[in-house]
Amino acid sequence: VRLPLRSPTLLNIAWVPRLGWDGHFHDLESVAMGPITGQTNMNLPERELVARLAAIPGYKTAFDTAFGSGDLTTEKIEQALATFERSIVSAEAPFDRWIAGDKAAISAAAKRGFALFNGKANCGVCHSGWSFTDAAFHDIGVAKANDLGRGYLFPSSVKLQHAFKTPTLRDVSRRGPYMHDGSVANLAAVIDLYDRGGIDRPSRDNEIRPLNLQRREKDDLIAFLNTLSSAAKPYPMPPLPR
Repeated sequence: VRLPLRSPTLLNIAWVPRLGWDGHFHDLESVAMGPITGQTNMNLPERELVARLAAIPGYKTAFDTAFGSGDLTTEKIEQALATFERSIVSAEAPFDRWIAGDKAAISAAAKRGFALFNGKANCGVCHSGWSFTDAAFHDIGVAKANDLGRGYLFPSSVKLQHAFKTPTLRDVSRRGPYMHDGSVANLAAVIDLYDRGGIDRPSRDNEIRPLNLQRREKDDLIAFLNTLSSAAKPYPMPPLPR
């Protein structure tokens, strides 16, 4: 089954105040069980999940070590998953080395792209801070029809119709396809979308408008975005409890 939303990154999720593309989760613990029990995801009932884990001695030992002796519960599973997810943090990227003073860490094109990012292209107004997100919700003119995002939660708010969470740009070059629904294949297409200004409607964010970027300016923006990715490292699968 193809889901209507693509999975958002967990990078730097510990600093995100409202979770989910529409912000309806208040913390990571409240997110944990949804994909596991969801019929279009893993479709595993909570009771069966708890029973399966409790039947594995290694998991029983691990949970007792973390929480003290006692029965395995849904709440303990939620806390364990959320605690792990808070440890997923982006690593140093070329951009960070440049900001720290290494003038050769990024190319001239990337430096021009950074100026565009904060100037003519206006990206930095929403993709702000060290994680390049304001963690807020905006209609950027992409979602259509009944794809209302945060508007489902606030139906009387004009500006929250079709509004979705601003994603972090850390490691963005490795995270395509893009947008909340995965409808944009690559960074060049993302920039083209913003250049056009998206669908003009009352809910469209006031900062979204046609940019009239030149081809070289688009290339420079991509050069900058590529500097936000850290070096890829293998992540060996740890031995699972038995």
